[in-house]
Amino acid sequence: MDAWDDIYVVGDVHGCLRALEHLLDRLDPTADDLVVFVGDLVRKGPDSAGVIDLVRSRPNFVTVRGNNEEKLLRGEKSLDELDDEDRRWIADLPVAIHWDDTLVVHAGVDPRKSIVEHTVDDFENIRELGDGSYEPPFWYDEYEGDRRVFFGHTPLEAPVVRENAVGLDTGCVYGGALTACDPRRDRFVSVTPDRTVQERPSRKFVTPRRTVTAD
Repeated sequence: MDAWDDIYVVGDVHGCLRALEHLLDRLDPTADDLVVFVGDLVRKGPDSAGVIDLVRSRPNFVTVRGNNEEKLLRGEKSLDELDDEDRRWIADLPVAIHWDDTLVVHAGVDPRKSIVEHTVDDFENIRELGDGSYEPPFWYDEYEGDRRVFFGHTPLEAPVVRENAVGLDTGCVYGGALTACDPRRDRFVSVTPDRTVQERPSRKFVTPRRTVTAD
């Protein structure tokens, strides 16, 4: 962590290139700053290829693989705008990035398991610990591990902030915000896209019990 002047963790982009460019204008990261994405760079939004090109072009930008990248690799979904080089890049993405006591994954961790027991599907898809209907208990309300976990995947009305978990998917592609966190200062910066790309039922947005207001 000491190798970087600043570190930013960014929520699910989902092909919303203009929102990402706007957020980066706000953050203004230099080559000495690290920008880490929680995955789901692609699908649902208007310019997945543009988002990948931007992230790939910056050596100080890194990302984990989200469930939407995984769907492309498994052939469950397709994006004609991506070429073979893009797909090879996606296939090489890690499912977790960590430093010191911090862990970045797409969806979260299962508090009932040790980290080494987790599968790719666990890291990319976990949300509830119950029946999977966007109802509590959510994993981050039960997690008490030593690592502070930054995650996306679950569309939130505002960032989740817990001592051990920070949720950053604030529904950019659904008319919400694109949110970044500076984990050293617990500072949040959000930008709101100029249009809603996809409609999403309100029952599939989660209202956290504890939230913060982003700049």
